[in-house]
Amino acid sequence: MSTCFNLLDEPWIPVRLTSGAVEDVGLLALFDRLGEITALAETSPPSLVALHRLLLAVTNRALFMALGTWRDKDRAQWYRDGLPVDVMRDYLEKWRERFWLFHPEVPFMQVAALAHCEETRSKTKPWTQIALDRASGNTPVLFDHSVDGAPSAIDAALALRYLLGFLQFTPGGLVKVIRGSDKAGALANTAAAVPMGGNLCQTLCLGLHGIDRRSENDLPAWEQPAPSVPDLSADARLATGPNDRYTRLSRAVLLEPEGPRCAVRVIRFAAGLALEDDAQAPDPMASYRMGTNGLVRLSFSEGRALWRDLPSLLADPLGKHASPAAVLGWAANLQRAVGNRRAHLPVLVAGLASDQAKLLRWRSERFALPATVLSEPDSAQFLRTLLGQAEESFHRLRGMAVDMVAETLADPGNKDTRSRARIMVDGGPCEATFFSAAERALPDLMSHIREDALDEADAVWRQVLLAASLSAWDAVSRSMGSSSVALRAQALHRWKLDRLLRELRNETSDGSAGPVPPFSSSSQTQPKPDQEVHS
Repeated sequence: MSTCFNLLDEPWIPVRLTSGAVEDVGLLALFDRLGEITALAETSPPSLVALHRLLLAVTNRALFMALGTWRDKDRAQWYRDGLPVDVMRDYLEKWRERFWLFHPEVPFMQVAALAHCEETRSKTKPWTQIALDRASGNTPVLFDHSVDGAPSAIDAALALRYLLGFLQFTPGGLVKVIRGSDKAGALANTAAAVPMGGNLCQTLCLGLHGIDRRSENDLPAWEQPAPSVPDLSADARLATGPNDRYTRLSRAVLLEPEGPRCAVRVIRFAAGLALEDDAQAPDPMASYRMGTNGLVRLSFSEGRALWRDLPSLLADPLGKHASPAAVLGWAANLQRAVGNRRAHLPVLVAGLASDQAKLLRWRSERFALPATVLSEPDSAQFLRTLLGQAEESFHRLRGMAVDMVAETLADPGNKDTRSRARIMVDGGPCEATFFSAAERALPDLMSHIREDALDEADAVWRQVLLAASLSAWDAVSRSMGSSSVALRAQALHRWKLDRLLRELRNETSDGSAGPVPPFSSSSQTQPKPDQEVHS
């Protein structure tokens, strides 16, 4: 392998400019032009998050090596005026030798020892092994018909972006090279949070992690010694800090270049530097929600919109309801330092969901959250309460729909009949209709909270839930048809819906305004926090 494709100079990172144009840039050009780059333009959610983590590790180390320490007021200055370009350039030039993608001894984010290891020197795999969206081995993908025995070549820039996303999101499982199995990547089965600024410079400042007594030993992959085969077979070890987590070689990979442009057709592959979980130092971009037996990592669920899990991102100092990603707290601290308490903070939530070694789905969503709900417990609790009202309203409505559908079946009081009715409701339009109607009102709700107009926010949300409940009920009724049995069931159970609507209007049974507390009279059984409500 000869030295080629230096990441400081070669264009490989897709970015969107303020002009709207999209182009690829190298690392030096990216930091030189931070102010005119609005965002990264990578379309693969795992690779997008991995690129952000790589750039944050570069930024953190460059500033640490040059300045030693900084405070939020320093971040506020960089947020307004830009990062010190000379510091970034000096750091990258110092480590230029470690940023060659193809290097005989220290290829970037790879393990050169695989070229000589007995288990891998004569064995290669197609590059699709590290592409999470491509068919590989016995993993089929609907629209990918590639064959392992005849892989096509891809350019080096794309191969690297695939590799970065793979190292962060690969699930744990069998590897059978050097070790029988290996630990998962740092973000396996995770919906990772990335606070976003008006341009890439502001985004990096918002996500920049601080420094502590361990920072001197928190080295990214390119500052660590080249991994050896014994390193790959060693026990899993804890991360020394965010820089280590953001760039951990969770699998050992060696790209094989071919042709004058160093295209990649095959790779060498083995177990990597396994990452041990640390309950005391969770990943800075991972959020946790309360499950049946404690906190569980936030991921993407089939058929469930992520905004329903927004409480996992909100400030919760005591950890009673959730544990939001640390990066959101860092962003909220910076917003206060800049004086943007009432600002909307865009948050990108992206990643890949998996079940053990099976890849299920990836997704990328963006929310504009009031900065107050990320830093002020009272504001966060208010929004958490409103979102909880939506969940409780739906679960009550779902129970009513199950009762109504069961009425159309033989022996409606039978347990098996209710189970059939529940399956019919969960497979129908009820859930999608209710939550899609509620989701359309989220921007208005967030605007009221940002302006501290809490009474208006509560009134607006009640009306939204009322309309969503009516829409979902009508959708279920239409799906039942217009037979006499269906119409009778609808008439028998309509009173339950009317009671829910009165509570949402905060009315008494005679239609006058009253102190009826919302949802207090519900007798429906609530699902557990980590229980799916769809089939």
